[in-house]
Order: sequence, then structure tokens, then C-alpha cells
Amino acid sequence: MEDYLQGCRAALQESRPLHVVLGNEACDLDSMVSALALAFYLAKTTETEEVFVPVLNIKRSELPLRGDNIFLLQMVHIPETVLIFRDEIDLHALHQAGQLTLILVDHHVLPKSDGALEEAVAEVLDHRPIEQKHCPPCHVSVELVGSCATLVTERILQGAPEILDRQTAALLHGTIILDCVNMDPKIGKATLKDSRYVEKLEALFPDLPKRNDIFDSLQKAKFDVSGLSTEQMLRKDQKTIYRQGTKVAMSAIYMDLEICGVLEHSHSPSLKLTPLPSTHPNLQAYHQGNTQISRKKLLPLLQEALSAYFDSMKIPSGQPEIVGMSKEQADKESDRASNSLISGLSQDEEDPPLPPTPMNSLVDECPLDQGLPKLSAEAVFEKCSQISLSQSTTASLSKK
Repeated sequence: MEDYLQGCRAALQESRPLHVVLGNEACDLDSMVSALALAFYLAKTTETEEVFVPVLNIKRSELPLRGDNIFLLQMVHIPETVLIFRDEIDLHALHQAGQLTLILVDHHVLPKSDGALEEAVAEVLDHRPIEQKHCPPCHVSVELVGSCATLVTERILQGAPEILDRQTAALLHGTIILDCVNMDPKIGKATLKDSRYVEKLEALFPDLPKRNDIFDSLQKAKFDVSGLSTEQMLRKDQKTIYRQGTKVAMSAIYMDLEICGVLEHSHSPSLKLTPLPSTHPNLQAYHQGNTQISRKKLLPLLQEALSAYFDSMKIPSGQPEIVGMSKEQADKESDRASNSLISGLSQDEEDPPLPPTPMNSLVDECPLDQGLPKLSAEAVFEKCSQISLSQSTTASLSKK
């Protein structure tokens, strides 16, 4: 598979007709693997010199949003550099030059922005009900199974089982298991065909990961938002609809955003918070009246609130990095960890009662004399996200 993908990138440098196997715009694991595996099969079984290229229907910069995709690629040792993304190939230019043939996999309706490409669609392979009004006028193969990767596996094993290598089998195997919720009959996502082809893959490659192991790993990777910026978290599971020129997007963020009440009712220290208007119902920003309370002094309050939260959830909060230390050592370690979370403050820095005057003889007055700079709710949310990320990273490293 990897050698084939390397060749696909090389083919983009040549001016020649291309058969592009295109997944859907979500580029979830099923879409990505189905495109890769189907293109691989078509390239290996064609008797002509036609070039079949899989294209991931997102920008390369959006791949980090698909944690399960990245995990599975790394597991089978396929580097991201050999993949081809939508922003790396101009499908419309190829179509206008008469050099494009499209094969749609895991979807059968092109978005409005790609409407001109519909006449280039030669085949559709999908596992969802057909929208008759929008389906391209070409050969359409649709079967309602749990995963489109099942249909690709079926085509490979029925058409040319000898081309199936372990790398491709592992991609298909993990994808079907994730899509079908570990083949759990209580969930009812897996069909008999899904189960049959998972069993066939396992029979051909007995060293494939155990179902529970690969499902748990992919599920964890899918919902892992560590390392993502606020914008990336909003885009990770974003769904968009268009109606009469209006675009509406919905996003899900997999993290709790509590502790507002603790800050509002704090008396030691007293922050003197005044709520600021926000257009976001789940985002709260404040004007802090007591400017002498720095982030450094606020950390113990947040740590106490988080400990109380974990206790209420019966989850041990713990601080493994200070277990077994004396109280004096623990205090030093806690202070050092707190300092490391706050950018712009050195570990030996004392908090001044007021903002210092810049050490520059050309400045006649402090830039803060006219008041603190205005912060948007989005900026506050971004800062909180960065601090939360730093805390989770520090905790992870301390456990290691």
C-alpha cells in the first residue's frame, strides 16, 4: 500500500488523465480507508495504464482533527506525507482539461461547490440510502451495511484476493470494527455482511489486533482533543447546513466548561467579577475588578475547585507528582508546576501590586494608564483552552 501511495504522488507531477477515488467531505475513518483501499484495488487490477489516485476530501491542515485516522495510519506505518489531500490537486482544472474521471466512495452526492464535477463521475460505491434526485447518472452500487469498508473488502476478496496485504487488511479491519461499534449485536450497527468480512480478514491475517483492543484504541483516539486549538476543537465534529444563502454550523466540544460559579463566589481571594455580555450561551467572560489577583494567585482556587469536582464524581484527583514528598517539597513542586503553566512569568518572579512601568526612557507613560486592553470572549476562551491543555500535558508527563 505504501509503495502504491508513493507512486500516486509522483503521478500528480505528470500531465495525464487521472481516475480519482474521492471520499466524502467529512473524511472520517471509513471514508479515508475506503478511498485508499478501493483505489489500491483498482490500480492493481486494471489491465491498462490508467492511473487511480485516492484523494482525501479535506485540506491537509485538517487531518489533525481526525485522531482515529491518524492513529490507524501510524499503527500500520503509513506516513501522512504519502497521502493526497483535496487542496493538493485541482479537480476542476483536471475536469476542464478533460483529464478527470471520478469514483465516489462513502457518498453519492457532490456538494454544490463541486456540482460541475458530476458529469465526471463514473462510479459510486456507498452504504447509505440513495437520494434519487441528486445521484449521478452512472453505475451506482449501494448496500446498507454498517461500514463502506465492508463493501470495499468484499470487492477485493471477490475480485483479486491475492493483492490484499496485511497493511491494507489492517486498515479495513480496524475501520469496520469502529464503524460497527465492535460488532456489538446490542447496538445493531453491524450487518451479517460486516461480521462475515471481519471474520474473513481475521482468518487471512491471524495476527491482526484483537477486536476489543483496536476498537478501544480507535475510540479513544477519535475523541481525543488534546493538542487541538479552540478553532480545531470547534471544527473537529462540525456539521454544516445551507439554506437560502445562509450557512449554519454546529460543533461539539468534548470537555467540561464548569468552574464559573467558583470564581463568581470567591471571597479569598475576592476577584470582584462583573459578567460581560456574550453571544455564546455556553461561554462566560468577566471583567475582573480586583486587578491585584494574578493568574498565579488564582491557580490554588481553581485547583481546589477541581479537586472538589473530582471528589464529587468519585474520581481520585490526586497529584502523583508530589506523592511521598515532604510538605515543604510538595509546596515547592506545586509552585514550580503552577509557574510552568503561566506563560510570561518566570519561576522566581514576584507579583507586583501594580503593572510595572516599561524600562524604556522613550516612553513617557505606561501603556496601561488608559486602562486594561479589551479582551473578547473568544480570546478569554482561547486562553482557558491553552491553560487546560498545559495542565493535561503536565499531568501526563508527571505520570510517566
